[in-house]
Amino acid sequence: MNLQSDDFELFGLEQRFAQDRAVLDARWKDLQRQAHPDKFTAQGAAAQRIAMQWSVRINEAYQRLKNPLKRAAYLCELHGAPVNAENNTAMPGAFLMQQMEWREELDDAQTAEDLEKISLQCRLAEREVLQKIEQLLDLLQDYPAAVAQVRALMFIERFAADVDARLDQLEA
Repeated sequence: MNLQSDDFELFGLEQRFAQDRAVLDARWKDLQRQAHPDKFTAQGAAAQRIAMQWSVRINEAYQRLKNPLKRAAYLCELHGAPVNAENNTAMPGAFLMQQMEWREELDDAQTAEDLEKISLQCRLAEREVLQKIEQLLDLLQDYPAAVAQVRALMFIERFAADVDARLDQLEA
């Protein structure tokens, strides 16, 4: 293992968006077993510190790889197309209109049924954007175009969290 390896190399995975979660989970457990600091007690404190660094590195990589949004952003970054969401919020006009419509629907929502309808729209939009991201990253290798979809997915996930929070308020 090399601390400088990218997350995919560290996990022995092909550098692509589509990943098998069961394989990823199994590989994480295996890597954690190999790097667990308790395995290095006989080798002293320095070896345990290095093992701890490895354990942290493995966990950070796992968090990035298991989350589709983080994995997509990471792939874009690896290929010279960073998302830079905090500096670049440019979005297509049609998507901005959709955002405004959803926000209005959320503001107007009165019942759990209204909120569930909006939540379903979010899940469908999320699924559609994830499919676009997979196609752009894995098939077309169009990382700049994927960046726009990653930004869209960021908005959809934030908006879905807002809808969930409203649902929680209604149910409380």
